[in-house]
Amino acid sequence: MGQQQLLLLVLGIVIVGIAVVAGIQAFSEGKGKAEQDAAVTDAMRIISDVQAWKLKPQAFGGGSGTADVNFAALNSLKPLGYPNAGTTADKYITSSGCYTIDGATTGATITILKLASGACSATTIATVVVNGPNSSNIAWSYAS
Repeated sequence: MGQQQLLLLVLGIVIVGIAVVAGIQAFSEGKGKAEQDAAVTDAMRIISDVQAWKLKPQAFGGGSGTADVNFAALNSLKPLGYPNAGTTADKYITSSGCYTIDGATTGATITILKLASGACSATTIATVVVNGPNSSNIAWSYAS
């Protein structure tokens, strides 16, 4: 009878150990996915601001709302009202990611970078190209 109880005890400990390890792994994966989702949500806000800038009259600090005006004026996030990150005017840092923008004649490219110890890393989460005020003018590409 003692041997059977010992075997059941060991089996119970092994099952609980496996469940704990599986739970920790699931939590880690969920945390990473939540951070990515938060970064994409922040990027969606920036995309919305880029599109609003495009439609806003030039007298109010926008892109004049006409098709012939390009996105070259968006060489930083400052025209959109985002604060500078330290000494660089081209980065916006939140708790979920680091965002940069490059304006060109054909559109604005927003790059989402991961954070490493509170600073921008070289790891890209996603890149978004906005070339107009409609939802069809947004092109996402996710890093694998």
